Amino acid sequence: MEPVSDLTDPAFSEDRLLGGRVLLRQGVRGYRAGMDAALLAASCDAPDGARVLEAGCGAGGALLAAATRRPGASFVGVERDAAAAALAHQNVQANGLQDRVEIVEADVALPFKRLALQPFDAVMANPPFFDDPGALRAPTPEKLGAWMADGGLAAWIGFLLKAVREGGSITVIHRADRLADILALLAPKAGSFQIRPIHSHADAPAKRVLVRALKTGKAPLQLLPPLVLHPRDGAKHTNEAETILRGEAALGWL
Repeated sequence: MEPVSDLTDPAFSEDRLLGGRVLLRQGVRGYRAGMDAALLAASCDAPDGARVLEAGCGAGGALLAAATRRPGASFVGVERDAAAAALAHQNVQANGLQDRVEIVEADVALPFKRLALQPFDAVMANPPFFDDPGALRAPTPEKLGAWMADGGLAAWIGFLLKAVREGGSITVIHRADRLADILALLAPKAGSFQIRPIHSHADAPAKRVLVRALKTGKAPLQLLPPLVLHPRDGAKHTNEAETILRGEAALGWL
């Protein structure tokens, strides 16, 4: 894997996640790990000995945070962009996680079997939010791959379903208005859905949803209590959101 630019390159920034426990080097102009990546990592409940895959790991924001939160599990990040994969590999090493975290350069639009990996105990993803180039103003070239899903949401869900073992968990964070599509794509092979709405403010509609399903699961769907990110009193985050972002609490499932 080719090395990325040196540490003084102004095209990159060095950020801290989980209250400083994770160092993340990422591009200044490209896709940058933010709230969605933090919540996806916080929702990972992999037990000791579990194998976890993240599809589309980028520079490794969610992957490294999840691995830090779950020190007994091993992780594989799949990323198609060579520069982002190289950056993720560098971040794995910078955080001393090379014994438990691996980066694989591959495209989720291709069959999972091409990775020559055994199905995982848990898989997770923050898929690109759009699959129609005409639906929004074109993003910068550096962000295009993170915003636009070439094969649509169906390609991402299909990859996750192939990548997880029977009984394993699938966790996705996405736009709330795509919830029906996510459930429909998962439903033929997965069930036991749990849905957690994510609200910017308590009096505003949810903009994101975290969806968790079990492959071949049969339990009834559960709508969980929402997470509210910001109060109206001027504070940056609610107390609950702040403890989750700092890694002091998880975003658990029932």
